[in-house]
Order: sequence, then C-alpha cells, then structure tokens
Amino acid sequence: MHFDKLIIEFDKVLRTIHGVVAQPRATPQPQEVSEQVLTEGERKHAAGLMRVNHVGEVCAQALYQAQRLTSSSPEMKKKLAHAAIEEEDHLHWCSQRLKELNSRPSFLNPVWYSGAFILGVCAGLAGDAWSLGFVAETEKQVEHHLDAHLETLPEHDLASRAIVDQMRIEEIEHGKMAHDAGAKELPELIKKSMAITSKVMTKTAYYI
Repeated sequence: MHFDKLIIEFDKVLRTIHGVVAQPRATPQPQEVSEQVLTEGERKHAAGLMRVNHVGEVCAQALYQAQRLTSSSPEMKKKLAHAAIEEEDHLHWCSQRLKELNSRPSFLNPVWYSGAFILGVCAGLAGDAWSLGFVAETEKQVEHHLDAHLETLPEHDLASRAIVDQMRIEEIEHGKMAHDAGAKELPELIKKSMAITSKVMTKTAYYI
C-alpha cells in the first residue's frame, strides 16, 4: 500500500514537471473577441511572463504536495489537495498558452520543483499553523507578481490576460483559505527571504 502511494506521488511529480494534467478545466477566455496580432517583441515578452507563471505553478504543486505529505491533519490534507487541483489547472493553462506563443516552459523546472518541495517539507514539519502561514505568504507574493504581469502584458494579448486574471482570483482565494484555517504570520526575515528567492527565480525563468 505504501509502495502504491509512492508511485502515485512520483507520477504527480513527473506530470507536474512536464505540465500534464488529466482533466483540466477549460482555459479562461477573454470577454472581448478580437484578433490578437502581437509583434515579435510583444510575443517574447508575453511568453517570458507566462513561463514565469508556469514555473510558479510547478513550485505550487511541489509545495502543496510536500505540505500534504507532512501534515497529520486529514482536514488540512483535504484543503491542500483542493488548492492543488486548481493549481494544476493553472499549470495546464500556462503550458497551453506557451505553446500558442511558440515558446516553452523553463528548462530548470526539475530544479524549481526540487527546491520548492524541500521548502514545503520544512514548512509542513513546522506544524500546520506555520505551514498555512507559508501558504498565505506565498499566495500573497504570487498575487503581487500577477498584478505586475497584468500591468506589463500587451493590452491586446487578451488570451494571456484572461488566464492571468483568473489565476489571480484563485490565488487570492487560496490565501484566504489559509488565513481562515489558522495560518500564523511568518517572521519578517522569512518573508523577505521568500521575496528575494522569488525575485531570483522569476528573473531566471523569464529567459531560461
């Protein structure tokens, strides 16, 4: 039985890194219907941002998986599993948009996943309240990143903007879930460390 669970978890790792989702929700569609003609520079910029978002979703899957595995609370596991399913949809949407933009995910996805998984294990072992605090702070920082992306994405790249906007709505909901479930406020040093790490990751993922 334990071996079966190990196989299932390993399968999730492979699917996450390769952006494969079994039954994703339909990709969010723009309310306006118009031809999206992007210049080469706009296409590359949009692809860079969507690659960053894709990396964020890879890390989210690693964090939720690690925190779920280290939690002893069935209710906590259920909440994390629900959030992870929505994050899987985000992963798929970003992957599909990258293909539409004639681009690709980050070559460093295995590295991003491994690092995020280790952080998730550490957060989970610290206890559910601290683990939820980590979720809340992560989602808060992701929300800020998505706000910035909506400001810099080409105005007429309606497809990318629709995806980012829906992701932003659901990331806020995940953060609220963590707060409502009893998340502890993380120390400022940890918050700043997370922000610095995130900045390095996003700068790198934009290109690689």
